[in-house]
Amino acid sequence: MQVILISHRLAKARTLTLSVRHAVVSVVLALAVLATLTAALYWASLRFAADWNLPPVRRLLANLHQSETERAREFMQQNLNAMAVKLGEMQAQLARLDALGERLSSLTGIRPQEFRFSQTPGLGGAQATSVPAEDLSLAEFSSRLASVSREVEQRADMLGVLEAQLFERTVRMKALPTMMPLEAPFNASGFGMRIDPFTGQRAMHEGIDFIVDPGAPVVAAAGGVVQFAGYHPQYGQVVDIDHGNDLVTRYAHLSKILVKEGAVIQRGRPIGASGNTGRSTGPHLHFEVRFRGTAQNPLRFLQSADPQLASARTGSVRGR
Repeated sequence: MQVILISHRLAKARTLTLSVRHAVVSVVLALAVLATLTAALYWASLRFAADWNLPPVRRLLANLHQSETERAREFMQQNLNAMAVKLGEMQAQLARLDALGERLSSLTGIRPQEFRFSQTPGLGGAQATSVPAEDLSLAEFSSRLASVSREVEQRADMLGVLEAQLFERTVRMKALPTMMPLEAPFNASGFGMRIDPFTGQRAMHEGIDFIVDPGAPVVAAAGGVVQFAGYHPQYGQVVDIDHGNDLVTRYAHLSKILVKEGAVIQRGRPIGASGNTGRSTGPHLHFEVRFRGTAQNPLRFLQSADPQLASARTGSVRGR
């Protein structure tokens, strides 16, 4: 192989002749240089790797690792704080539900222990083998926690509405004259047509009579306001109590009156004593219930509190 060299420094062109020997030597030299560079790089990498164990490098790596750990810890702490706030809200809502449950139990007559508010509901079952179990991510856990919190709040609101309705119903029931006006058996005249003991004619008896000794305490059959307390020619010493919703109870033939007109009376409070005043043939209590001025059968109200009164006589019996 001939190589022609041309240069402005040379007076004339020169020709170099390269033989096979020259080519082989050139290839060998190139391979030697490549091997030398490779060895140098390998030695440099080993030396650099050894330098990682130096104290300054270790301190730098430790600082970097501590910084990353601190950022991760702060991130986790922020999420834990957010979940702790949500957990506190749920605990407050559960306490509200417990209180609502106890109040609802008292309103409905159900024993609180039947609900077992303080115990965890029983859950269980074998773990499915066909579907592998998966850990919840932090985002999924936060989403589930927020969803459960909203559901608890919604149910608390619903129970609050139910409590208000039951409380209103209880108040209305307490305003109904369902309590016995005195402790005495019903064994005299019932509500309805009967033979009048004074005229001997058939006449309407607008209440029921309780035979009792004079001076027996008479109580309000329901809460209300005293509408009238005084003497009546027919009823004698009488007390009328307005319970609202156009409902009035009357307690007649009393020997003593213990309340005044306009007084607010609670259910079961003594209002007088039984007697024999007015148009009466003997000591007894005459008890009436009137709705919008029309006499109603008192047994319809009293039986709701004492079903045994259902066997009491409501027909015409000779009164006293």
